[in-house]
Amino acid sequence: MASGNIPLSVAIITLNEEENIRACLESVAWADEIVVVDSGSLDNTREICREFNCRIIQKEWPGFGRQKNFAVSQCTHDWVLNIDADERLTPELQSEIRKLSEKCAPVYHGYYIARQNFFLGRWIKYGGWYPDYNLRLFNRREGKFNERQVHEAVQLNGNGGYLTNPLQHYTYKSVSDYYQRMERYSNLAAQQMYQEGRMAGISGLLLHPLAAFFRMYFFKMGFRDGYYGLVLAGLYTAYTFAKYAKLWELQDSKGKT
Repeated sequence: MASGNIPLSVAIITLNEEENIRACLESVAWADEIVVVDSGSLDNTREICREFNCRIIQKEWPGFGRQKNFAVSQCTHDWVLNIDADERLTPELQSEIRKLSEKCAPVYHGYYIARQNFFLGRWIKYGGWYPDYNLRLFNRREGKFNERQVHEAVQLNGNGGYLTNPLQHYTYKSVSDYYQRMERYSNLAAQQMYQEGRMAGISGLLLHPLAAFFRMYFFKMGFRDGYYGLVLAGLYTAYTFAKYAKLWELQDSKGKT
């Protein structure tokens, strides 16, 4: 990847990310190329990206998976690192990725990277939030994002390996921030489930939210994060109920309840 035998492109999608994008770009400024696909930011996102000599492409929003696939398709190099605007590479992760560039042929076609997820500024270690592996570094000839409405992920045709150092993800700066994004994500999740033919009955509306809480707080030991773990488990319960309630609403509007 950068400064070695194998060049690296970084692909980022943005929309009104002026609070996050500078720190993100500073952590990947060493890459051979940074491609930013923006879907109509009204803040200073694009201006900040220009400071880092990013290649900025404007594209109307088609959905997470499609937008990320488009960003990857616009990259010049085969090896691509996909990150979000609220993510940062630690110096240790930067060094680990750069060392891969010294190999003429990486052992794997893609690499999973753990994420340190932060909630209200605190690293959440339990509740399923760590290590939270995602395939983010890959040869674009061997992988692409699925085109789900939400929770998109890279589908790799070859073998995947794991990097040692984590990516930092600064998500949900406040409870209000969570609820604002929950409205959008629960809409997308309900639409995705409806397209897949899933149904929301009374038992599902009751059991899925309860299961989400017990799984996160007890089985995945969210209680070990103290009040943060309890609040997160409660918020995920609310999100789970919201997406199934919206799925029920879709069914009801189509006469399928």
